[in-house]
This record gives sequence, C-alpha cells and structure tokens, in this order.
Amino acid sequence: MKPGSEKQPFSPPGQEAAARLQALVRLASIEATPRQILQSADVQTLLPAGTCVYVPFLPRGQFSDTLAACRHLLDAGMQPVPHVPARMAQSRGQLRDWLAGLADSGIDRLLLIAGDSDSVAGPFPDTLAVFESGLLSQFRFHGIGVAAHPDGHPMADRATLAEALTYKREYARTTATRLWVVTQFTFDANVVIDWLQSLGNILEEVPVYIGLAGPAKIRTLLAYAAQCGVGASARLIVKRPGSARLLRAWTPDDMVQALVQYCLDNPDTLLRGIHLFPFGGLRRSAQWIQQHSGSVEDQRRPFHESSVQ
Repeated sequence: MKPGSEKQPFSPPGQEAAARLQALVRLASIEATPRQILQSADVQTLLPAGTCVYVPFLPRGQFSDTLAACRHLLDAGMQPVPHVPARMAQSRGQLRDWLAGLADSGIDRLLLIAGDSDSVAGPFPDTLAVFESGLLSQFRFHGIGVAAHPDGHPMADRATLAEALTYKREYARTTATRLWVVTQFTFDANVVIDWLQSLGNILEEVPVYIGLAGPAKIRTLLAYAAQCGVGASARLIVKRPGSARLLRAWTPDDMVQALVQYCLDNPDTLLRGIHLFPFGGLRRSAQWIQQHSGSVEDQRRPFHESSVQ
C-alpha cells in the first residue's frame, strides 16, 4: 500500500453526526476468545483502558479458561464481561461455583445467555431459569447483560423474545441490578432499525448495544453467520452493487453510518453503543475502533450505562 493511500475513517456530514459517531465507537465493546486474550501479550496496547471485553465460554472449553482470560484482562486494565451460558451448567452447584469464581476474582459484570448448545446439561434450559433460581442475588454483581436477536431466533418467536426481555427488565428494577442488552450481529441495518422500533416500552430505560461484525473477509463472515443463525442478512452483502469488491473484505462502516443517522432521527433511542465480533482477528477490530473513536486515549465508562435501579 502506498503512503497516504490508507483508508480514512468515514465521517457522516455534520458536526452532530460526527460527534454521535465518535460516541458510539468510544463506547464500543469487543468479543475475544480466551485463547485470543491469553496469547496476546499486548492486549492493553490494542484497546483503550477500561474497554469492555466479552469473553465467551466456548462449547468445548472449560469455564476455567474463561476465568483465566478475565483475570488477564483485569490485570491489563480492561473490563471483562464473561459469558455465563445457562444450558452448560450441569447443576445448581456448578453454576454457583462459576458465579463465585467470578466474584472472588473481582469480576463484577457478566453476560447471561442460554448458550449455543442444543442440549441442556442441567436444570437451566434458558436464562429465565437462572433469574428465577435466585443464585444471582447471592452475589454483588454490578451489572448483568442479556442477549437479543434482531434477526430472530430459531427457537423462539418475536413475541416470546419480547416477553423474556420484559421479565428481565422487571428483574433488574426489583433487584436494583444494572441491566443492558447486547444483540447478536447482523448485516442489515434495516433489520436492526425495525427491531429497535419494535421495542416500544418493552425495555423502557435499559440501554442497547448493537452487535456488528468487525473488519473481515466476506467468506469468513458468511461461515460465522451460518453458524449463528444470521445467514439471511449475511447473504444480502453479496447481492449489493459492487459485490465483487465486497467479496474481498467487509467493514462495519456502512452499518455504523446507518445507526448514526437513526440516532439523529430518534434522539430518545435506547441505542448507546456497538459491540464488535472480531471475526477478522482481534487486532483488526481493535484498529478499527481506534481509527473511528476520535482518540485512542479516550477514557471508557466503568461499565455499560444503565439507569435501571
């Protein structure tokens, strides 16, 4: 690449749009596997201090791997957000041990998900069962994230998903838990916007973070999308004008630009930031955040915003 030919950050017209763009990206969180985290000696140079890094508990992994990665992130000045998959807990005692391990390590937030497994290992078929168990109230976690699926979910219709979000919102209200929602990634801005509009009063003041795929090759994204149930929106990429170019690489720029415009048109939106899935590698997504946030030295909030008390 010739000097000066590097791609420059896109900038929607207008100062207000530029400020909203930087606000969304500065609050960006990112996902990284335990292996990516533990094998990265310079994670603190890739991401601004205080960045929320989500750590999955992989189906064939061990929770000890997730815990070790979270401790490494704490030492590096990051804010780890471990995935806690309900279906993978073999017993109430095992789930309690997981939560205790997080709390004892100084990890004060988590993402509660059902999990990718089709089978249920123990007494928790979904996240509602975990909320109803009372286990979470035994620990002083400052924040709990829950997942949402703008593209839909293969095991639940939209009404059922909305009902579950309502329950979680009420749980947060009655237990003074800081709650936020982070979505599965999608490639269709219209799908995201329609979903945001459909929320109505379901979430009220609970903040939402939209999942986006970080810079990556299109072939890589299509493979991940098929695994995660968002293949329909992913296939839209290759149908757009210039798809031959797009087959070489993807960036979330157009998606973020659409979200910026949505925020400007809907100032009361619950949308607060974006969450990157680094399918093209942790370094590439981290560089994208630095490139678009306005400053690599910006200070992160101590945890995702929420006014739920």
